[in-house]
Amino acid sequence: MKHGFIKVAACSPKIRLGDPRYNADLIIEAIKKAAKLDVTLIAFPELVLTGYTMGDLFEHEILLDTAEKQIKRIQRETEDLQIISVIGMPLRVSGKLLNCAAVLAPSMNDGIYFIAKQHLPNYGEFYEARQFTPFDLTGEGKTFYLDDLGWVPSCGALFNVKEIPGFRFGVEICEDLWVMDPPSNELARNGALIIVNCSAGNEIIGKAEYRKDLAAVQSGKTVSGYVYCSAGEGESTSDLVFSGHNFVYENGTLLAEQKPFEGHGELLVTEIDIGRLQYERRRTNSFKTDFIDNMYNISLLPRDEDGNLNELPIELPEVRFTRSFDRNPFVPKDSGEMTARARDILAIQAMGLKRRIEQVHASTCQIGISGGLDSSLALLVCAEACDRLGLDRSFIHAVTMPCFGTTARTKNNAIKLCEALGVRCDTVDITNTVRANFNDIGHDENDHSVTYENVQARVRTLVLMNLANKENGMVIGTGDLSELALGWATYNGDHMSMYGVNCGVPKTLLKYVVRYYANFIGSEEVKKVLYDILDTPISPELLPPDEQGNIAQITEDLVGPYELHDFFLYYVLRWGYPPAKLYRVAKEAFRGSEFTDEIILKWIKNFYRRFFTQQFKRNCLPDGPKVGSVCLSPRGDWRMPSDATSRIWLDELETLPTIHALPKR
Repeated sequence: MKHGFIKVAACSPKIRLGDPRYNADLIIEAIKKAAKLDVTLIAFPELVLTGYTMGDLFEHEILLDTAEKQIKRIQRETEDLQIISVIGMPLRVSGKLLNCAAVLAPSMNDGIYFIAKQHLPNYGEFYEARQFTPFDLTGEGKTFYLDDLGWVPSCGALFNVKEIPGFRFGVEICEDLWVMDPPSNELARNGALIIVNCSAGNEIIGKAEYRKDLAAVQSGKTVSGYVYCSAGEGESTSDLVFSGHNFVYENGTLLAEQKPFEGHGELLVTEIDIGRLQYERRRTNSFKTDFIDNMYNISLLPRDEDGNLNELPIELPEVRFTRSFDRNPFVPKDSGEMTARARDILAIQAMGLKRRIEQVHASTCQIGISGGLDSSLALLVCAEACDRLGLDRSFIHAVTMPCFGTTARTKNNAIKLCEALGVRCDTVDITNTVRANFNDIGHDENDHSVTYENVQARVRTLVLMNLANKENGMVIGTGDLSELALGWATYNGDHMSMYGVNCGVPKTLLKYVVRYYANFIGSEEVKKVLYDILDTPISPELLPPDEQGNIAQITEDLVGPYELHDFFLYYVLRWGYPPAKLYRVAKEAFRGSEFTDEIILKWIKNFYRRFFTQQFKRNCLPDGPKVGSVCLSPRGDWRMPSDATSRIWLDELETLPTIHALPKR
């Protein structure tokens, strides 16, 4: 499936009313252009072959005859192209007129498939029931053949696509989306991963956003891709105006849009991630389908006279991306949305801690404060929880615990932040305790191995736990989601606490929450300190500083850039991307950045190695609040054996240097 991506398109050509020959020319031209772009599925508007606003002229035989001749011409002239086309047109069936969408695919020797509109609007500016007959849903669920033209299903429309395992798509028409129970519900229930909507919605104030909301919700509810194509220029403007508003959603997320009046007959092209949709349906057990029970007997699938499934033959090309992938998928692009996100995250963290303080009747919160980003956010959360409890912030007991690697900058920032927040702060120098432990276990202080580092981390946790016992308090954890994914924590050291407030916040998002507090909540002094903390390199400060007193141990030099790791984490945990697909998408997202293909490959291998080997730390995590769609709590979103092997994931990565990013189209 070429990593599960299918290229789709929508096109609203500038038609001539009542001229199917001219309109067919435009449609053929658009299909050929789309095929050259490796589009697999293209949608056109409702009744595009004749025009939607023909009124009583729909009753004229010459118009209907010409439309039927032209749809056959479109089929003939595009049948050698590897593309599926969905085209709106009127169709005579059993003495009635149906508002249909024709489905064309390569080598359809048995004719064209037609999907009829089920719900006809006959209110306000719409009067479709004057010319058209609503589709009869009371039939037996079989298809019947229309001489010299094709197949008309009598119960919905759902299509298998040959050569694309597990891929089905369905079609609904305009008003079908706006009703209480859209046909796409049934289509998705029976396996459709993409829904095409051929529409002719007119434009009035506020309607564009409303139709997008409808499509977004329907795409999210049905866990599907939703391709919406609406009538545009060329329609009558006697009473209405049509804007050619086209867009594509994927599981509720907007992928691409031609805003009203901006399409001008051009193609809207993007890629829908079929693999992502399939993964989401597998993991969401509340998404109910009839697909398994009816796998071999789905009445919605077109069949021949012998009852055999008619699959649309199509060869899937190598997909060149037109869609983009966010480098920071956890971070909203819009500044206003980011502000709202940060506010909500801080509220979730603070309310979680507030409830825990009330539950255990703690007399204080003990927190180790280093002057780094993670502990600073945890301290801000403690301050917010105190405020919500109506407690003086002296309830918080912050402790700085300098040792071999502590720099003056971080220590001073830790103390300044506590003072600015009105938090009780003490310094406990752990150097002698660490040296005593070195002596106990026979470790040479000049040996700066992992033992040298981890003894410091465990002593710090020991100090906090003992203070919590002394003061009837609870220890607040500071580790974040990104560190948990990589196992970047000392087991039973900073790995352990009584409540981990940052456990659901990835590193790339965490700094925005701190910046939000600095800009909108804290005093000027708090803001000043937080901005300096934001500018401080991320480090555990477990190795001695250099000769100039600067931090000698930079975390991202050791485990890799958090920008990359958070990207990997999002697509692996949230969407189940396999290694080859993850690598390809990462190359696309970071194209032109400092992260070359070789760098991405290096750190993606490191991500998988660490993610698998460090599960034992996550299996015994302390409690902490989930704040986003990705979480690693063993009691919540992620359950994995500690002894699972990463072999097949790493084996696939060994083939990745031969995978090259295709140029955009």
